[in-house]
Amino acid sequence: MKVEPYEVRSEDYEPLSDPDNVEKFVKAYFADIPLMAKIAKCESRNRHFNKNGQVLRGELTPLDRGVMQVNLHYHEETAVKMGLDLHNIDDNVAYARYLYEKSGAKPWMSSSACWSKFTSAEIAKK
Repeated sequence: MKVEPYEVRSEDYEPLSDPDNVEKFVKAYFADIPLMAKIAKCESRNRHFNKNGQVLRGELTPLDRGVMQVNLHYHEETAVKMGLDLHNIDDNVAYARYLYEKSGAKPWMSSSACWSKFTSAEIAKK
């Protein structure tokens, strides 16, 4: 089951080594779901790559990947069936959208103490 590409693409926000550009991309991608931009800020500090240029791994859970910190153990098989590579930023956010549409913010509850403190106005800035 291949997901259709979303109209907002990371290539328009290069270089993605800059967290400010990743933040702009995520906010544009999730303009209809501002909570997801909050989650990305808390989960990855708006980074998809680490300082060595490799895809970001979770600090507490190394199987979490990318800007949305999607866990490979639980989600990689489904992502692959959908034609998505969780190491690719466009696919990482596409899968996060799928997860949100299926389960809401529940997959990111471990960081809710962080993202629940932001107001809608705060996340819309920039």
